[in-house]
Amino acid sequence: MAHVILGLLLLRPQSQYDLVKNFEAAVSLLYSASAGSIRRALETLLAGGLIEVAEVGPGARGRKTYRATGAGREEFHTWMTGPMTGPDAEAAALPRLFFLGLLEPAERADVLPRITARIEKDLGRLEELDERLDVQEVPDELREVFAYQRATLDYGLAASRFALGWFRDLAERGGVSDPR
Repeated sequence: MAHVILGLLLLRPQSQYDLVKNFEAAVSLLYSASAGSIRRALETLLAGGLIEVAEVGPGARGRKTYRATGAGREEFHTWMTGPMTGPDAEAAALPRLFFLGLLEPAERADVLPRITARIEKDLGRLEELDERLDVQEVPDELREVFAYQRATLDYGLAASRFALGWFRDLAERGGVSDPR
């Protein structure tokens, strides 16, 4: 979540309230977070010197607006251009895709192949599991349970194949065209 917040703050300085609204409006489609988890992430980023308070509003509550520091920009860049980690390829890929426009065009070209390589790796694991299950003996009393477990795997295979094709196509086109 810290990297997603850094990306949002690189777009423009924002308060915690603004960040919560941005998560609700757009980012929640690819990454969900509660107001409390956003607050904790802001505190961690602030303590680590990756963000700073840009402005404190008037009044007793003094709404704080945050912005990324130079160290925060470097951390974000390292995350965007570094290896894809975590157990879920989609959860690792979509935030990078969301912020890909923040990178220079030459750097973007390197990110998309890493995303496709990660999806290929995960798809390979699902295909291996699929092959093992093809020869699996299933007791009669578990056939219905197994059928839905198999359907879950089939969904994962289909979703991974779609994602792989979609990201390959995007990479072959050299990214997205100007939306205007």
